[in-house]
Amino acid sequence: MSEQASKMWSGRFREPLNTRFEEWQRSFPFDHRLLPQEIAASKAHAKTIAVAGILTESELVTMLDGLDQIIEAVKDESAIHNVMGLSQFMMRNATTEEPYEGIGVFEPTDENVVVSRGSLTAVKLYVDAEDIHHFTELQLTNLIGPLALKLHTGRSRNEQIATDMRLFVRDAIDVTVGGLRAWALALVELAEQAGEAVMPSYTHLQRAEPVLIAHWLLAYVSMIERDIARLADARERMNFCPLGSGAIAGATLALDRTIAARLLGFDGPTLNSMDATSDRDFALEFTQALSVLGLHISRFAEELTLHATAEFGFLDLPEAFSTGSSAMPQKKNPDLTELIRGKSGRLFGASATLTLLIKGLPLAYNKDLQEGQEPVFDAADTIAGILSVLPAFTASLKFREDKLKQAAETGYLNAMAAATYLSNKGVPFRKAHEQIGNAVRFGLETGRELQALTLEELKAFGDQFAEDFYAAITVEATLDCHDVIGGTARHRVKLALADTRQRIAANGAG
Repeated sequence: MSEQASKMWSGRFREPLNTRFEEWQRSFPFDHRLLPQEIAASKAHAKTIAVAGILTESELVTMLDGLDQIIEAVKDESAIHNVMGLSQFMMRNATTEEPYEGIGVFEPTDENVVVSRGSLTAVKLYVDAEDIHHFTELQLTNLIGPLALKLHTGRSRNEQIATDMRLFVRDAIDVTVGGLRAWALALVELAEQAGEAVMPSYTHLQRAEPVLIAHWLLAYVSMIERDIARLADARERMNFCPLGSGAIAGATLALDRTIAARLLGFDGPTLNSMDATSDRDFALEFTQALSVLGLHISRFAEELTLHATAEFGFLDLPEAFSTGSSAMPQKKNPDLTELIRGKSGRLFGASATLTLLIKGLPLAYNKDLQEGQEPVFDAADTIAGILSVLPAFTASLKFREDKLKQAAETGYLNAMAAATYLSNKGVPFRKAHEQIGNAVRFGLETGRELQALTLEELKAFGDQFAEDFYAAITVEATLDCHDVIGGTARHRVKLALADTRQRIAANGAG
């Protein structure tokens, strides 16, 4: 058999491919990481065509065993890797129909902290493979002979890659959600440790009002919960199986498409073959959700970077997650937070790449879609790497509570509480705002905070000031006047912490 005849599409062609073009157009150098998904989908398809009468029972057993041998051999060689243990999917026994279960909730361990983009050894070992589908067919043929060629009955590479990528993205979502829950829990625990410690909040990067440190931390937990909801929503929408869609018009055999869908853990088959083979919305939604997540992580990193500067001095960055300067001995650089800010750009880039890639494509499958795999892989790798270190980093943060309290007690951050005091005395808020503004200006001119002004001086701005004014503008009172759901009143934050921990625990992170 000629080299050309070994191609999955040989037959019509007689001239060999241009050598450089052949190498340039191969996707195996990056899609080899889809081997776990390819094997799972191939086993499901084998069982489907066995029901359709294409394979005998003994042929099915032989084929399933051969597919298992491929991935076991690769594991032994350590030649194919996947991100964060994604290859640890549940392999089905050759005689059962146990469903694809993917992987469990992410837990950082020594084994999965290192993110691998795949082994170059694998690429060099299998230089004849055009893509992961071709590789699998070649290896299966080596193991079980011509019977392997029956596996492609009733399917196309167009539906194969659509299925493999859905499985990959689905697993990557599960890993990401697990990492997010671990980070959320670290934030909650840090907030619980902070207790009633206060800090200044900011608008326009100007000090605004005192808030509890716990309240500030829970703001990021709220972002995380939205990120988890976006990912879960995308996962639910994409969880339909393209197998049986053929190249474009549907399989040419009367296949029961529900078999493969059930075995792979999908909710059912896709409803339109043209859409199924060309749809990459699931990848786009995944990367878009990651870009929003990256934005949230980057904001957190930026605040910590600012707060750790000498100019703010609000916290100490943990040395275990910082480095020094090769030139300046005194430096402790916030490498982790700076890298997170930088890596968020990669997440945005993956989403933008997919958007531009898909926007001009006619139905159905086009080779352009091959370029959509690497941005998805890179986004999954990037967020997995971030979330492998972020929970432990967060747990190690140390706040300078005395410095934060001092900042929260100076700079007229109780002015809003002061205006509320007058409003509660019957003064229209707009007028109360003006009176406290005048008092603040007087305080600035005399170098004193509101609580340092005498009652006689305050009465010059309004008759409603009384001795109880001073109790109404303490840090505690300023916090507690925000006594609404979602506010920074101390008892509200305590309730919010308990409620948040309960939600996280109910979703598998506790």
